[in-house]
Amino acid sequence: MNSRYILALDQGTTSSRAILFDHGANIVGMAQQEFEQIYPEPGHVEHNPGAIWSSQLSVAQEVLRKTNTAAQQVAAIGITNQRETTLLWDKSTGKPVANAIVWQSRISAPICDRLKAEGHEPTFRKKTGLVLDAYFSGTKIAYLLETLPGLRERCERGEILFGTVDAYLVWRLTGGKAHVTDVSNASRTLMLNLHTLDWDEELLKILQIPKAILPAVKSSAEVYGETDEKLVDKKIPIAGIAGDQQAALFGQACFTPGSAKNTYGTGCFLLMNTGEKPFPPADGLLTTVAWKLNGKTTYAVEGAVFIGGAVVQWLRDGLKIIQSSAAVEQLAAQAPDSGGVYLVPAFVGLGAPHWDPYARGVMVGLRRETTAAHIAHAALESIAYQSRDVLDLMQNATGLKLSKLKVDGGASVNSRLMQFQADILDVAVTRPKVTETTALGAAYLAGLAVGYWEDTAHIVKNWLLDREFQPTMPAQQRAALHRNWKRAVERSLAWEEPASRKGK
Repeated sequence: MNSRYILALDQGTTSSRAILFDHGANIVGMAQQEFEQIYPEPGHVEHNPGAIWSSQLSVAQEVLRKTNTAAQQVAAIGITNQRETTLLWDKSTGKPVANAIVWQSRISAPICDRLKAEGHEPTFRKKTGLVLDAYFSGTKIAYLLETLPGLRERCERGEILFGTVDAYLVWRLTGGKAHVTDVSNASRTLMLNLHTLDWDEELLKILQIPKAILPAVKSSAEVYGETDEKLVDKKIPIAGIAGDQQAALFGQACFTPGSAKNTYGTGCFLLMNTGEKPFPPADGLLTTVAWKLNGKTTYAVEGAVFIGGAVVQWLRDGLKIIQSSAAVEQLAAQAPDSGGVYLVPAFVGLGAPHWDPYARGVMVGLRRETTAAHIAHAALESIAYQSRDVLDLMQNATGLKLSKLKVDGGASVNSRLMQFQADILDVAVTRPKVTETTALGAAYLAGLAVGYWEDTAHIVKNWLLDREFQPTMPAQQRAALHRNWKRAVERSLAWEEPASRKGK
């Protein structure tokens, strides 16, 4: 092709990034911009939709400028995004009706409690593969409809649109011409039927959500529209969409059933490819669409950890014991281990395998001689422990045993953490040369849609090993550490009282 590059837009929870890839999947250029996290009350997290859009557009323009790349040299744009984050905006003006409710937010937990009490959870589990939790978009929409005066009527009149971040970005990039999402993002809303791959009328009725606000559900690799000429000097096809974790699974070339990856971002997300049929719901695990490509749908099972790398940000911004996230490894190196300290970062509840929205963070094992270095160790180890809990659950439920775990995401560059992860899992951990596999997955999907790459076999050839971490920890030590971790988790569960019980 004449076009030399694919542009991936990676809209994450704490920052927006744009990465330019060449045909060999090499990073040609990258730009990143953090944006504000809004915490209106404990357990509730919001984003300003304007900040999401402006930061993403800014870095897209910046990476083209930094690399002296003309729009004509970009074959296509792929989008990957924080998934369940929920936005509603005016169809005519594009003005948001409220701040985006972030996937981490527990604001709709009371709605989930009510729906469970009414006996609806088995229906949601069967049809969507998800648990009835505040994590997902459906109850976030329901919360906005219940709390914002006049919003439901505006939705019913067709004046309002809903989207996860991918749909919002496509709508903005195309100048309002395309209101679409892909199956991987749609499968995270509590509204998509995994078997029909369309919005489910019964679930919409239970949630009381008007169908008129929903985007069209598309495959993960097709041309959805073109960029508005006001944004760049040439129309560029937008041709790939996948939720961040599914994009990482694709970028890691996990194309065979049983292959798995763990992404260490704001949270940790372990996904395993289960093939062309959705895996029956298993306690603590999610069944999700991985991607739809060339008419074939691939499914995955997932374990979601809400606070992964974000615990390092908490050390930086909350405790202020490090100046930058990268400094955590240096601080941890000042002590040989955690000194018996365990940190459970249940700041917004716990995901798999507990799914407890009322869990809260705890730190146990503190002694007089405990230092910031021990706490840094405990913070990093909490990421590995939570991932171990998810993998144990996944292997037991599926009967598939991993010989190795592919890793990616920001925290995967921390070799101390990756070695501890291999030790506590007793499984080899493999890190690719390109750890930006989330953006790479979106790039691959877009490139396949426009013929920039021929097929997935080409993608498999592009995957190159950076380093493999082999477990070296004695079995007795591993078991003792994990046993104490589980004791710490028990102390975090059900810490905060549900709103329905407060004041009683």
